[in-house]
Amino acid sequence: MNKYLIIVLSILLFSCQEKPKIKPNNFKTGKYKTVLDDNKITSFAERNDSIQIETFENKNDTFHIKWVNSFEYILLKKNPKTLLDSTPFHVKITAVKKDSYNFKAYYKGSKFKQKGTAYKLD
Repeated sequence: MNKYLIIVLSILLFSCQEKPKIKPNNFKTGKYKTVLDDNKITSFAERNDSIQIETFENKNDTFHIKWVNSFEYILLKKNPKTLLDSTPFHVKITAVKKDSYNFKAYYKGSKFKQKGTAYKLD
């Protein structure tokens, strides 16, 4: 009987441990691979606390990044050449996993929307 009690208590003890929480703050810096849902378009980005450098089709773009809160940030192209380039791009994190997050994104004042997943590479 004591053996079964020890086993049951051990199972309860280990099953009650809280799993470490994954926070969106873990995604504020690092290297990423982004895949859009609709077109399966892929890009790569490297981000620090204020700048994001994105590579798409062998072209680099540099963006200022401003975090609104833990689940939302705004990208603004550093050297805009067109009106669209100078429009803020809002990104909202909708789900967080261990090494990735899902997002919805749009240009300010536009009905254009994108959905995708960003995978942290480092």
